[in-house]
Amino acid sequence: MAHGMSLHIGLNRVDPDRYDGWDGKLIACENDAHDMERVATETGFTDRTVLLTEDATVDNVTAGLRKAARVLAPGDILLLTYSGHGGQVPDTNGPEDEVDRLDETLVLYDREYVDDELYKELDGFAEGVRVLALLDCCHSGSGIRVREILNAEAMEEQFQTTDPNEVERTSRLMPLDRQARIYERDKDFYDSIQRELNARDNRELGATALLISACQDNQLAADGLRNGLFTGTLLEVWNGGKFTGGYKAFHREILKKMPPSQSPNHFVTGRRSNRFLRQRPFTI
Repeated sequence: MAHGMSLHIGLNRVDPDRYDGWDGKLIACENDAHDMERVATETGFTDRTVLLTEDATVDNVTAGLRKAARVLAPGDILLLTYSGHGGQVPDTNGPEDEVDRLDETLVLYDREYVDDELYKELDGFAEGVRVLALLDCCHSGSGIRVREILNAEAMEEQFQTTDPNEVERTSRLMPLDRQARIYERDKDFYDSIQRELNARDNRELGATALLISACQDNQLAADGLRNGLFTGTLLEVWNGGKFTGGYKAFHREILKKMPPSQSPNHFVTGRRSNRFLRQRPFTI
């Protein structure tokens, strides 16, 4: 019988000492983590971990992923959910003539977690393991492995506001000026991470990783009073387990209920598994 593990990450703020005085206050991210753990419980995931705010550090997230990689065997599944801010750092692994290329990040409590780091951890999973990642953060369209150009002005236009304070209050966006300052401060550190990871073979994952994200890479994800807009819509479609279709249909129904300014993405990397994609969501 297959085994299911889940890791749920939700940050309502970050450490201002690590983010140049910015605390990244949000409202609904811890609720998202709790609600997604409840779904995991109801669908039979027996090994569950919840990391909230101060506990959602790079070390703790990495430890959770590595524990799952050690435990899960072919046919098993990891459910990974993240709710918090999304950020970016320049992609030093990209072509040298494209200086505006960006890597996506998860804004964890103590620092940004680069998508290359997440991909490296997924590379440690056995062939045949299924990974379902649900990321409720800004510009998360292919956040488990991204090589996209993101234009900041177009991003704010997508969110239909020109007031940067309004963008920060209502979305899960790490402010662009703060991103730039922190990257300049820690440039050597982030560049060294990417150089180290780029030195590895850029192998295809043995696992099958399916991402359903809050938005496209050039969009913002809205926070909310109870849940993020994406997580709340996902839970509405799931309807306490009454949804019976596969993952493509699940994504399609979520997408139908979202505004044009926030279009959830369906993205697969690693070994193709049509059987996985046809399964009812959260099937172990």
